[in-house]
Amino acid sequence: MADGTPAHGFPQARGGHPEQREAGGGWGELRGGGVPIPRQRRASVPAPRQEYLDAFDEEDDVFAPRTPASAHAADAYASVTDWNDGSPAGIHSDDDDDGAAPTGTPAPVKGTKGRTFTGIAAAAVTTVLAVIVAGQVTDDSGGADVQSQSATDQARDIRDSASRADGQAPAPGPSAKPLTYDEKMGRTYQLGATFKGSGKFDAVPGIAEAPGAGEEFTYRVDVEQGLGLDAELFAEAVQKTLNDQRSWAHNGARTFERIYSGKPDFVITLASPGTTADWCAKSGLDTTVDNVSCDSAATERVMINAYRWAQGSETYGDKIHAYRQMLINHEVGHRLGYGHVTCDKDGSLAPVMQQQTKFLDHDGIRCRANPWPYPGS
Repeated sequence: MADGTPAHGFPQARGGHPEQREAGGGWGELRGGGVPIPRQRRASVPAPRQEYLDAFDEEDDVFAPRTPASAHAADAYASVTDWNDGSPAGIHSDDDDDGAAPTGTPAPVKGTKGRTFTGIAAAAVTTVLAVIVAGQVTDDSGGADVQSQSATDQARDIRDSASRADGQAPAPGPSAKPLTYDEKMGRTYQLGATFKGSGKFDAVPGIAEAPGAGEEFTYRVDVEQGLGLDAELFAEAVQKTLNDQRSWAHNGARTFERIYSGKPDFVITLASPGTTADWCAKSGLDTTVDNVSCDSAATERVMINAYRWAQGSETYGDKIHAYRQMLINHEVGHRLGYGHVTCDKDGSLAPVMQQQTKFLDHDGIRCRANPWPYPGS
């Protein structure tokens, strides 16, 4: 209809219903191009220096070959148990040759020196042996881990080198593709049915020019603070819906422009259920029944209940996009002067001014959900 009058219903008085090891392994890397220390290598005992030989008698010469125990001195790395012939700690005295107990006066001082030196030499050999054995044990216990760590480090170095050779950084993981307008409008969002916000509003920044040449209406979009809903999505939905040819802009009769500053003709407000009820009560409307929205005609605000915007209604089921379009058209329809009507034929589309949040069927007549004033356009 050229004048924008809805397909069903007639203009009424304003006032809507309530509605997250280093390279070379744990032991580091050999430096200066050296070779690894060989394991269990046997080493010959070096010949004694002459000054040491001159200090002892022949019988006290700890470096002279002895039988049987001294035979092992040529092999510093022979088994520890081979050295033990009954003397404490494997240390041999001068009296061990005849096996008899010591008699007479104490041995000369130089003999004492020989036994003392013998003990020192044996202790030194024992210490060297202990260090070698400990090194072998450590090498055996840690060798597997070090080898594994080195293999891992090598693999990482090869991978990183390949990336640097290509001149490219490692490719980032796949990023999520932003949702489209229709995808966002097709989703429900969390918001409690009894939630009451702060009552403070923020105007959504930006403007959206009127696309048509008909009677122009300016509006601002306010969103209550703390809702956690997408304010820009809400503002985009209002502009797209009102200027759709199936809406009140039908046939060029009207055009709607969103402004940010200045005085608008009305303010479309997205608010919590509790705040919606407060503003609707200013115009004598009770939105607590069925938790609905309203056009608070005594004020500048057209109130859209954020619970319904986020969750929809049983009458529309999972058709949340269409339901949101109906909410906008219905409440702005009240601001334009249209009142409530119902469908009058079984199976027909419900008029946009029918209270579709509350019901579709009435008096034995089954109505079909419809979000548009002029659905056939």
